[in-house]
Amino acid sequence: MDAVTLRHMAADRGIALSEEQMAQFEKYYELLVEWNEKMNLTGITEKSQVYEKHFYDSITPAFYYDFTNVESVIDVGSGAGFPGIPLKICFPSLKLTILDSLNKRLVFLQEVARQLELKNVEFVHGRAEDAGRDKKYREQFDMAIARAVARMNVLTELCIPFVKPGGVFLVMKGANVEEELNEGKKAIKSLGGKTEKVETFELPEEQSERNIIIVRKQEKTPAVYPRKAGTPAKKPLV
Repeated sequence: MDAVTLRHMAADRGIALSEEQMAQFEKYYELLVEWNEKMNLTGITEKSQVYEKHFYDSITPAFYYDFTNVESVIDVGSGAGFPGIPLKICFPSLKLTILDSLNKRLVFLQEVARQLELKNVEFVHGRAEDAGRDKKYREQFDMAIARAVARMNVLTELCIPFVKPGGVFLVMKGANVEEELNEGKKAIKSLGGKTEKVETFELPEEQSERNIIIVRKQEKTPAVYPRKAGTPAKKPLV
């Protein structure tokens, strides 16, 4: 996929990208490749694959959920900035918080935000279990989003505590999510959520399956969650 195709496919879904926004994607690609030589950010560096598997894939949630009504988003375990930074490029008014446990990745993302001149982006170094208990972040966001960070029964406990009641937890997954959804039922209910819908599609060129799970937060998360760092992974709610 090239930049022109990305722009056309976004436009087909109602996302009009300006020349400035396309220049931001191009600069993001250049920085990703440059910094990847110094640290392990991604195994995907070939330009057409970055545009499809990182940039296009990152904006697909906006094909199935109206981001024009989302004010604040926390990207949990963002890694090299996916999906948070591409979504921020497409929707500049988003107040984006990026949470990651590895500080050197955040140093890279701070440089991306500086060079792309992105405003209202906050970077938080820490574990989701700790940040999810912090009053500054707990139940403060319209949306928590995560892209293939962990299994649903673990990821739910890491992410839903950040979401305001009435907001959404949006999960980006690959193929065959049915098993994960079944595993995650108890965690979703225990944390105050309910699965609203699952959208399944394929990447346009590679044709690999992708799934977007939208969980609506119906009530406040019990104070016991998230449990202390490491516990959700070791003892998932099942």
